[in-house]
Amino acid sequence: MAVSLRVPPEVKKKVAKLAEAQDTTSHAFMLDAIREKVQAEEARAAFHAEARRRLARMQKTGLGIPAEEVLAHLRERARGGAPARPKPRKFA
Repeated sequence: MAVSLRVPPEVKKKVAKLAEAQDTTSHAFMLDAIREKVQAEEARAAFHAEARRRLARMQKTGLGIPAEEVLAHLRERARGGAPARPKPRKFA
C-alpha cells in the first residue's frame, strides 16, 4: 500500500533538523514517529479493552474494592511499604 503525506514546510524543516541530529534520514525519522504513535494507540486500546473486561466481571460478580482502599494501598507501596492487598467485597 503506497501512502503519500503532505507535510507542511515548517514541519519538514523541524523533521530534517531532528533527523540530522539523530544521524538518520527524514524518512526514517517519520517512520519511527508513526510506529511510536501506532504502538501507543494499540497500548491505549488494549488498556481500554482490559478495563471493559474488568468492569464487566465486577458487574457480574458484584465484587469490588473501594477506590480509597486501592489508592491507600498504592501510596503505601510507593513509600516502599509492603501492605496487604485490599480484599474485594460485595458492593451496592
